[in-house]
Amino acid sequence: MAKDLVRTRRYVQKFYQMRTQLQAVGLRIQTLRSNQQMADAMRGATRAMASMNRGLNLPAIQRIMNEFEKESATMDMKEEMMSDAVDGVMEDDMEDEEEEGDKILQQVLEEIGIDVSQKLGEAPTALHAAATPIANKKQAVALGGDDLPSTSGGDNGGVTTAEEEALQERLNRLRGP
Repeated sequence: MAKDLVRTRRYVQKFYQMRTQLQAVGLRIQTLRSNQQMADAMRGATRAMASMNRGLNLPAIQRIMNEFEKESATMDMKEEMMSDAVDGVMEDDMEDEEEEGDKILQQVLEEIGIDVSQKLGEAPTALHAAATPIANKKQAVALGGDDLPSTSGGDNGGVTTAEEEALQERLNRLRGP
């Protein structure tokens, strides 16, 4: 009985080995079939490409491309001429509209009593602003607090030198030693 049991276990083990080997053979056959199908597909693609190459007439295609290029250039020139003509007509209308708009604006400003030329003469120029460089000024920045000195007066942004020094001193105290 023990011998039969040992023999049966060996047979089971051999059957497992044979099953594994059969699966491996099946996978190899499947791989070979896939390779054969790929080779057939490549053969078909090669035939199709060869057929296309035989049917391809390069001089005719080149002639067609040259004609297309000529016609495209002609169309571009015509489009540019039309665009210039339309722009010329529209510019005249735009200039008339701008002049008319300026006249209406001037009339409205005169009605409310504002003389634009006088106000423009009083406006500061960029040269005056550039005469006082900002980079040389110290700027104190403090966080919080409502007891800041008044910023009215003075000609350097509304803060006098004494106020700047007070702000700087306060900032230094806040930063600590």
